[in-house]
Amino acid sequence: MTRFDRWLTSPWRRAIVAAPAGALPVFAFPAPSWWWFAYVALVPWILLARTAPTGKRAAYDGWFGGLGFMLAVHHWLLPSLNVFTVVIAGLLGTLWAPWGWLVRRFLGGVPSAGQVGAALVVLPSSWLGVELVRSWQGLGGPWGLLGSSQWQVTPALRLASVGGVWLLSFLVVAVNVAVAVLMAVRRSRRPAVATAVTGLVATAAATSAAWVWSPRPDTDGQVRVAVVQPGVMGGGAGAGAEKRFAREEALTRTLAGRHVGLVVWGESSVGVDLAGRPDLADRITALSRETGADILVNVDARRSDRPGIYKSSVLVGPHGPTGARYDKMRLVPFGEYIPARSLLGWATSVGKAAGEDRRRGTEQVVMDAGHGLRVGPMICFETAFPDMSRHLAQDGAEVLLAQSSTSSFQDSWAPEQHASLAALRAAETGRPMVHATLTGVSAVYGPSGERLGSWLGTDASEAAVYEVPLARGVTPYVRFGDWPVHGALLVLAALCATEGVRALRLRRTAPGPLAPPARTVHESPVRPGR
Repeated sequence: MTRFDRWLTSPWRRAIVAAPAGALPVFAFPAPSWWWFAYVALVPWILLARTAPTGKRAAYDGWFGGLGFMLAVHHWLLPSLNVFTVVIAGLLGTLWAPWGWLVRRFLGGVPSAGQVGAALVVLPSSWLGVELVRSWQGLGGPWGLLGSSQWQVTPALRLASVGGVWLLSFLVVAVNVAVAVLMAVRRSRRPAVATAVTGLVATAAATSAAWVWSPRPDTDGQVRVAVVQPGVMGGGAGAGAEKRFAREEALTRTLAGRHVGLVVWGESSVGVDLAGRPDLADRITALSRETGADILVNVDARRSDRPGIYKSSVLVGPHGPTGARYDKMRLVPFGEYIPARSLLGWATSVGKAAGEDRRRGTEQVVMDAGHGLRVGPMICFETAFPDMSRHLAQDGAEVLLAQSSTSSFQDSWAPEQHASLAALRAAETGRPMVHATLTGVSAVYGPSGERLGSWLGTDASEAAVYEVPLARGVTPYVRFGDWPVHGALLVLAALCATEGVRALRLRRTAPGPLAPPARTVHESPVRPGR
């Protein structure tokens, strides 16, 4: 045991180290040139958990590390949710407690070659299990999945077309495990080291084969898509909405004569229901005639035909609203609704939580946007859900569209991370994706996840036109779905069965007591005079 290991025998010291160690992977997200950091960022966390004196202590290390990871991923929510951000991070951090226990179970002490080989499969599978659980919308959705850090790596994007972001997360964790073994296991423990090296080589060979042989989308024509980003608008809620609409209107007029096939406005670009404001609908219709393209706007308002507030993508053509409408299905917890409001409604008093729950849509929609173009809209953080873009591709969408607004988080790296998700969704589905926002960052990606043109930053206010290549064909991920997750669940099921059989066998083979247990006989007290 090293001096540092002895220093870590104190539980509170381990907690101090575990949270920052868990937060390290997040630094691979904001900086594109730091994508490689994700392949070693988990190593300190793994080395910490494997030296835990007990399994319970390792579970605590997993929890504290998960708390640090979730707090770092969602740190930009602090101005909106305040202390409630820490509460959420603490609750979600418990998902990593079993992962910490498994790290010690397979890598603690002097691991054998068999233990290292199992760890290269079990630990990434357990991580996928954690990511699957926290991807549930009610727990915040799949924001900041580990594989998302590879959004600018061409081979990784190719692998995403095979197994989605889940396959990338699996491989990143597997490499971290192998590196941790190479660092912690001495050279004299050749079998374990050889197993780690073999795992690395096998991983490199498998990923290289997938990169070479995986199908590539076949480009078939192109379409000119315009993104209208008005930028930050001052004034109150009503005045800001009017100024924003006027700015979007002026920017859209500059697109006349530029032969665009579709114009996309950002999330909440229209603050009233168009059915209740025919004058605004007429103004958008006039813009469609001037530009010669349909305009996809986003309405954030109370519906006139049904109760409640909806966020909706509405397509407007040269003859008025086309009738194509998509109501947002997956809402942002606390931002657009409060889970169990009767229990957690107090969050509105400590932050900018939703005062009224918005209503949900019931199904995804593929729209005919004119010129024979079929588009699939998503709104805000729905782009973080791989299954939504996959279903749109299956339903025939040729271009994926995202309408977003990150105006509340302009000074953080949330806008950049949000825009980067579109690269993964494009690579997974083999369909180009347009990410349009009110205040940045807006971006467009091709069918292989490559960036087209330049980003519109948070300080930009303009209408930009992109040449978007169309593609045909089906990627393995669209065809087979989340198969890495299913494989991980099978591995975890096999692990539970194996551990159960092992525990039962140990109980049956445990030696019996050498002597019968002592028995204490309680006699009734003898009373005097009897």
